[in-house]
Amino acid sequence: MRWKYLQGGVLLLFLPALSVGCEKIAGGLGRATLPEFGPPIPVSVRMEFDPSLSDAAAPYLDSCSHPREVRIGAVLEDTLLQAAYQTFKTVSVAGSGPAQAKPDVAVRISLLKPRFNINNDNVYDREPALLALDAVATFRDSSGKLLRELPLQVSRQERLLVEPTQQRCAYASLDKFVSDTAVVLSTKFIREARALLAPESPTEAASQAPAPPASPSVSPGPVLSFKATILDENGNLILESGERVRLRVDVVNSGAAPAQGVSVTLAGTPAVVTQFPATTLPVGALQPGESRSVEFAATLPQSVQAQRAELLVSIAEASGGAAPAAQTIVAAMRPGGQAAVGGLMAGRFDDVDQVPAASEGFQRPQAFLIAVGIGAYRDGRNHTRKYAARDAELVAAHFQSLGGVPTANALVLQDRKALRPGIEEALLDWLPPRVKSESVVIVYFAGQAVVSPSGETYLVPYDGSRNSVSRLYPLHDLHAALSKLRAQLTLLIFDGSVSQVGREGRAKPKPPRWDMGGGGAGGGGTIVQLIGTTGLHNALESDKLRHGLFTYYLLRGLRGEADANHDGEVTLGELTAFLRESVPAAAKSHFRQEQHPLVFPAMPSTSKLASFTLTKPSASHAPQNR
Repeated sequence: MRWKYLQGGVLLLFLPALSVGCEKIAGGLGRATLPEFGPPIPVSVRMEFDPSLSDAAAPYLDSCSHPREVRIGAVLEDTLLQAAYQTFKTVSVAGSGPAQAKPDVAVRISLLKPRFNINNDNVYDREPALLALDAVATFRDSSGKLLRELPLQVSRQERLLVEPTQQRCAYASLDKFVSDTAVVLSTKFIREARALLAPESPTEAASQAPAPPASPSVSPGPVLSFKATILDENGNLILESGERVRLRVDVVNSGAAPAQGVSVTLAGTPAVVTQFPATTLPVGALQPGESRSVEFAATLPQSVQAQRAELLVSIAEASGGAAPAAQTIVAAMRPGGQAAVGGLMAGRFDDVDQVPAASEGFQRPQAFLIAVGIGAYRDGRNHTRKYAARDAELVAAHFQSLGGVPTANALVLQDRKALRPGIEEALLDWLPPRVKSESVVIVYFAGQAVVSPSGETYLVPYDGSRNSVSRLYPLHDLHAALSKLRAQLTLLIFDGSVSQVGREGRAKPKPPRWDMGGGGAGGGGTIVQLIGTTGLHNALESDKLRHGLFTYYLLRGLRGEADANHDGEVTLGELTAFLRESVPAAAKSHFRQEQHPLVFPAMPSTSKLASFTLTKPSASHAPQNR
């Protein structure tokens, strides 16, 4: 334990040295201290720390680009406790010490994933760092009723001092930086707590006559909030003809007074809304802290038109109090059994989210797959790729199901797990001892790529920055790692946006260099690249399909739609031809934009490379006609 209770309500703190990876950073002088908060509040408080706070840690790269982790939970917990003891009459900690009387207020503090960024490309001995903490403090009274949920957000920037050693890798001021940030967060917590719990009349607290603890001061009226969720029968989030559809609305009153006559109203696209027997449902009275759910239910007609449907959900309270903003749910409608989402090339292959059954008798024990999907980056200046992580997961699932890749041979790296060291470990440590000359290697990357002024192409890992090539992964290094494997076939697939390094602008940009050689059928194996877009271009994503456009058609092709000769196999040549035809047509007709995939090396339909079988879709997923 980091704390121990002594008689008289004194708390003795044991503050541990902040551990960073396997090293301990010294230097505790000059740290910020908690300010004076004024007289203690005559309220007893039980503090409870969610594991998300107690176990909080943040990965980072040190000045030598070594992966490290700074553990900040212990410092946050100790500082918050110290602040609480300076502020409240009595403080206890949930799960510690002997049982005590029920407190006036219980406070539980949780923490979202910390954001910790260090810019390694600045002045050699001091490097700018950002630490952002996003916590929530939940206050409940002695009966367990919710008083308030208070957000506590802190974002601090500081230049970290590089440790003056020969290697110059660690940061001498890192523990001070974390400690000071914990002080700022704790100060915000106490100020919010005092505003919520301080007695209305200070003289009552100073009265010599014994008096019960002051009642917390909270919002005098009801405070309503709600969440609406649509639930369709087959779970694919597409409203299909003849399908049973439910819309669940969860309503909560987080205010201090009861809410009377609460009701939920549904409006929106007539083709959907008119199918519900009622468009207004009563919730009734909600006491402070109470929640309740209501559910609209309908069965769609056997014939519906493919369209975009909107459902507008709002709530009202009989007294006419302020109501929360209405919520809009957007869903696609289509005839059952067809793929008419947004009208994109109707067929049987639109529902790519449902992974098909594994192909019987088609297994490749020597097939290996690495799927990387990065939708958001540690550096907030990078472009986001909304569906990248999801695309990586589904591509891996389809190659396992239809391409014979064993589950043990598939590695999926998404978002925070797609750090540069993790990608290098997969390519340089995980693959080489497993791959043989007859192996097939598939590497899929969904995210961002950038191009230097000379035209060199880099992939952007989660911890990379498009403003600095030193934190990127060169395509040249990726090709070198794949070439050393000498596999029968290596397939590199990229879907994402391609932009310039740093600020775009003055010099005429050079196109990315994707073709690094490696083509041909002999020598050290063949590397084939399927690139989702040409030049400096943001490859399209569709909110209706919830996929990158290129990956969406990639999945459709693998499922059997690319099988042009109907022999039950999708070959590499068939897939590339399908992508070259489908992606530009869909981009132009439905997005009014241009997107043209690239294939390296070129593959004549008669070549041995083009006839290589990628997947064998089961009969239920094979195309009926073209």
